[in-house]
Amino acid sequence: MTRIQPQHAHLLRALHERGLILPCAWDAVSARALQQAGSPAIGTSSAAVAFALGFPDGQVAPRDTLLAALERTLNAVTVPVTADLEGGYADTPQGVADTVRAALSLGAAGLNLEDATGQSDRPLLPAEQQVERLRAARAAAEALGVPAFLNARTDTYLSGYGDTDADRLDETVRRGRAYLRAGADSVFVPGLTDPETIRTLRERLGSPLAVMHALGGPDAHTLLRAGASRVSTGPSLFLAALGHAVTLSAQFRERGTLDTPGALPFGTVQGWFSSSPA
Repeated sequence: MTRIQPQHAHLLRALHERGLILPCAWDAVSARALQQAGSPAIGTSSAAVAFALGFPDGQVAPRDTLLAALERTLNAVTVPVTADLEGGYADTPQGVADTVRAALSLGAAGLNLEDATGQSDRPLLPAEQQVERLRAARAAAEALGVPAFLNARTDTYLSGYGDTDADRLDETVRRGRAYLRAGADSVFVPGLTDPETIRTLRERLGSPLAVMHALGGPDAHTLLRAGASRVSTGPSLFLAALGHAVTLSAQFRERGTLDTPGALPFGTVQGWFSSSPA
């Protein structure tokens, strides 16, 4: 653990109180680029990290491979990093605690843990099972003396839980309250972008609420005004960069030229890694 890690954790908490727009990185250089762009904190996107490593999303990549990627990301920046740990890369609370301990020992200031299973016939873990995993995660952080910001993700909206909007909202509230009692600092509800529903959910939870920006949906500032404490990008930045690379590659093959407005000079990026991350 780094000596500045507790300060990073406290800063991450304060940023949520103000309203945090959180871009998500997938490797060391993307994290450094986000820091250079002025981001006061950086998240990781589990999907983007997995894709960058050559694996599909969904806890398929080996845990040690993912942790090694996280370590390189943390070493590349000096701002707080909150790590997307999916479901903890383990089936048991003790296994989740081991993953959390490893991520925090590398220097992460916060982390996400989700209740999605990746199974179409049973998309969500039983809430009681996720509660035990969150309790184990909080206990692991406390044992290390790290006031990590624990963001408990529920996929009620992404999975289309329930038959009605009211069912989905009620289940999100039920799970969110249980997760908060288990030691979570905030509830993360990807797939929720309706400002009025965000406002209602924030009121019923009475806690910080994190959401993910969706292409074509309300802008991040609108979501923050509606009551979100944090709006993250998920894998969107990675997918945009990948799409740009595909377009440029096709252009180069067809025209023999690269039209790259906004491209960073080689020397700039070289300089990032020829000195400290500050």
